[in-house]
Amino acid sequence: MKIYFVEDEKDLSEIIRKYLVREGYETTVFLDGEHAMEHINDPVDLWILDIMLSGEVSGYDLIKALKASGNPASVIFTSARDQDLDKIMGLELGSDDYLAKPYSPRELILRVKAVLKRHAQASASEIVTYAHYEINVTRREIRTGSQMIDLTNKEFELLLFFLKNLNQAFGREQILKHVWGENYYGSDRVVDDLLRRLRHKMPDLKIETIYGFGYRLL
Repeated sequence: MKIYFVEDEKDLSEIIRKYLVREGYETTVFLDGEHAMEHINDPVDLWILDIMLSGEVSGYDLIKALKASGNPASVIFTSARDQDLDKIMGLELGSDDYLAKPYSPRELILRVKAVLKRHAQASASEIVTYAHYEINVTRREIRTGSQMIDLTNKEFELLLFFLKNLNQAFGREQILKHVWGENYYGSDRVVDDLLRRLRHKMPDLKIETIYGFGYRLL
């Protein structure tokens, strides 16, 4: 698998690159956002983005460009700014995980493996239908008639999770675990925000709120 690592700390980027290569990942390092932006459409499996980069292009700018381009690559954010706001912004923009600095190379490797495994599992199916929606899981596309519906990565994963578990009720903590992974430590209110956006984009989804517990898709 191919990984792009965007990190402006040269020594750290070289250490992490060696660990990733040792694990069998083809890894390219970018020391600034400007050069990384030139490769935003490249077919890679995972981007590891530092939020705060030297220069004018930040990690946030890069993930926005990735999503706008339709690039299906997974994304892990890293940052020394270990604040809930950064975590929520990164995850809502479509990143798959968030890792606060300083982190150990082994911890990053575990996150990389977990994210790539979840992405592979989510892409194992092909076409799923619900009401008049046609969901192409492999291409991560949703159509209703001739109209395309644009979802962020996390919105799509939440939808897929519910579709695989129709009529089953899940609490917020369970949803966080399945959609964001075991290592997410932010506020569970991101679940409510994500569901609100999903309902707005796909109003025919029958998502039931179970007060005091969580949600289920009927």
